[in-house]
Amino acid sequence: MATMKDVAELAGVSLGTVSRVINKAQGIKPQTLDKVNVAIEKLNYIPDQYARGMKLNRTNTIALIVPTIWHPFFGEFAYHVEQELSRLDYKMLLCNSAGPEKEAEYIKMLQQNKVDGIIAITYSSIEEFLSSGIPFVSFDRVFPGMDIAYVASDNKVGAEIAAKTLIEKGCTHFGFVGAHNETENETKKRRQYFEKTIVDAGYKISILDEVEPVPNLKEKIRKFLIANPTIDGIFTINDFAALDVIEVAEDLGIKVPEDLQIIGYDGIKMAMERQYVVSTIKQPLEEMSKKAVELILDIIDDKEHTRQYLIPGYYVEGKTTKK
Repeated sequence: MATMKDVAELAGVSLGTVSRVINKAQGIKPQTLDKVNVAIEKLNYIPDQYARGMKLNRTNTIALIVPTIWHPFFGEFAYHVEQELSRLDYKMLLCNSAGPEKEAEYIKMLQQNKVDGIIAITYSSIEEFLSSGIPFVSFDRVFPGMDIAYVASDNKVGAEIAAKTLIEKGCTHFGFVGAHNETENETKKRRQYFEKTIVDAGYKISILDEVEPVPNLKEKIRKFLIANPTIDGIFTINDFAALDVIEVAEDLGIKVPEDLQIIGYDGIKMAMERQYVVSTIKQPLEEMSKKAVELILDIIDDKEHTRQYLIPGYYVEGKTTKK
């Protein structure tokens, strides 16, 4: 088997030059580049660290697109995805999307063979970029009419757990506080099945559900609580919305959890060793991450795979509900 030294000797250059060519460094003279590439081809030389990827026309890199790494939920998800990919000898390219334009750029990278596949949390209009059948796994988002696999929390089960928990804790007038975007996604089931469970149980429910983006959400929450003074149990679309409700409630002199019990969704911590910020329906991010990685690698390897995985979460008691 040929070595880098063999390539250097045949091309009449140094080992360092061969290394620079292999790593696609800038500033190499065209004639030097040609000599090294001819020697590589003649000797059928494959650099050890890239052998598997080059033979299979792969980079052994998966791109993870998240809306923003500033959000602890997306940060935790990225952590678990990276851990699982590393275990399988893959690298992760972390991409902060900040909107559809950058997401389109990242997807084009895959089309240029810079990554092998993409796992994405996206709510942008990127359907046209996915129509070529590139390896892509969506987290939470559904793409109607397209063969796009996705992994999501079982939001129906989570919403039902939240409703039943608040009922068991003695609440009688319920509220839902949240916002939604216009894409088809599993998150919308949080309101749908919370509301259904409460109504089926014969209780009153009031709804604050806005279309994203929502300017002045806290002011809307303030008006909602003032207009519904008997609400004593609220389920929010996510934990950050729960924190907004807590802040507004405190400003209005409403005590949490004595006067108002709140359950969020996601299971956010500000750090690994910290407590959950509110009582919440915890998304099993480690399990979901492993499933997303398994799914993208199955798609890359053209293996049979299930198009949809819904993984149930569980209730975590925090300081925003009564013991």
